Amino acid sequence: MNKELIIKANPNEVEIALVEDKFLVELHKEKSSSEHLVGDIYLGKVKKIMSGLNAAFVDVGYEKDAFLHYLDLGPQFNSFSKFTKIALSGNVPQTNMNSFKLEPEIDKASKIHSVIKSGQLVLVQIAKEPISTKGPRITSEISLAGRYIVLTPFSNRISISQKIKNENERNRLKRLILSIRPENFGVIIRTVSEGKNVAELDADMKDLLQKWETIKRNLANASGPQKIISELDKTSVMLRDLLNKDFNSITTDSAEIYEEAKHYIKTIAPEKEDIVKFYKSKVPIFEAFNLEKQIKGSFGKIVPLKGGVYLIIEHTEAMHVIDVNSGHRINPDENQETNALAVNLEAAKEIARQLRLRDIGGIIVIDFIDLHLLENRKILYSTMKEEMAKDNAKHTILPPSKFGLIEITRQRVRPQTQVEVLEKCPACNGTGKIQSSILIIDEIENNLRYLIQEQNEKHLKISVSVYIHAFLTKGLLSKQIKWFFKFKQWIEIMPTHSHHVLEYHFFNKNNDEIKI
Repeated sequence: MNKELIIKANPNEVEIALVEDKFLVELHKEKSSSEHLVGDIYLGKVKKIMSGLNAAFVDVGYEKDAFLHYLDLGPQFNSFSKFTKIALSGNVPQTNMNSFKLEPEIDKASKIHSVIKSGQLVLVQIAKEPISTKGPRITSEISLAGRYIVLTPFSNRISISQKIKNENERNRLKRLILSIRPENFGVIIRTVSEGKNVAELDADMKDLLQKWETIKRNLANASGPQKIISELDKTSVMLRDLLNKDFNSITTDSAEIYEEAKHYIKTIAPEKEDIVKFYKSKVPIFEAFNLEKQIKGSFGKIVPLKGGVYLIIEHTEAMHVIDVNSGHRINPDENQETNALAVNLEAAKEIARQLRLRDIGGIIVIDFIDLHLLENRKILYSTMKEEMAKDNAKHTILPPSKFGLIEITRQRVRPQTQVEVLEKCPACNGTGKIQSSILIIDEIENNLRYLIQEQNEKHLKISVSVYIHAFLTKGLLSKQIKWFFKFKQWIEIMPTHSHHVLEYHFFNKNNDEIKI
């Protein structure tokens, strides 16, 4: 299987598409000014203890306080708390892990008010990004993820990925880690460690230990709430977690991301440095890789499949419901049971892709077409498990019920990916009333005059539809040239294919949108 990463950079966000054999399977969006990403480590301040929930709300600098449950404190919370106090005081020698004396583990059955108190500063890590009206979900069981291993401070446990099945390989990796593991650090050995030598594991270990030293330095004299260290950006995280021998191409239209990706690949896998490519064509990168059409066709309520089969995906407050419909798919040479099984197997593959693509989490109920034979229900269940095995998110799949329903629970740590597939009417902007298009250029120019002369804005940019862009930029004495002489500054005009005909937006030099 060939895997490609296509990275599209917009003024305000980066879109990352994971493609397997030319087929879109994951779509991630990262705001240019993203905060509170999964893996970020903060010095938080406890705001409120909720004894009834056995949890606390912690201020980590987000508009909504983060949620910290007692079970997310981790058994070594007392050691983390002691370390944090010493590091905050600036006493670096006492934070030396080789001589650090571990505190007793906390009682799993205890209450949160017996361990932390309001106003206390705690070192926490983002476990789930803010979703909807909820603040981040956090944990004080800090872990540092690398390419091959995950480092867990104040632990001596060595764990190995269950996906590594070979017992000899598991024992070999454990011996190697025991030979390089520093004192008071636990290690989780990741799947990609399989077959790696001690030098590669040791290099990864040293990078993570350097990260721990950075945390110690940044904690000195810090005051909460404050970010202590950032996780890698989403692009680098995907490279770290997904890069393998099947990964044969990383293409981006951003020179900055190109250099960052090339540098990161050179660090973790020098032999794959050449797979990073810079896209220079005038055709938008997602259109060139046939992703725009796939995105629009994959995120609607109705998802068509080959041969007339289609899915209906509904989101309720409590769960997601997926209905499988055969449409006009009928093979006259086969009986109803065989036809139903063929439709269900095709739908199962697409459903597994949809869960990854939209990052759907929580409870998912799938209404497959009824199968009467037990062996066919087993085949469907086995196929669903095989397809979901490609998903890195934690999930549980139950066998089909007597009603033909398959239930899935799937972990989600980031907001669900949403793509608007219903386009606004280009004439009425969804209002039912038409703006006179002949006046749009005058309206843009009046707004420009206000921003430049009244607000003293510099380095203005305008994103417009491709039609307006052509009108403003074409010709020897284009409107863009005339604006240059009129306002004594160059106005950058950006064509945006997703804009309807009369849509436009202003941006400043930091690519922040200017509301008028």
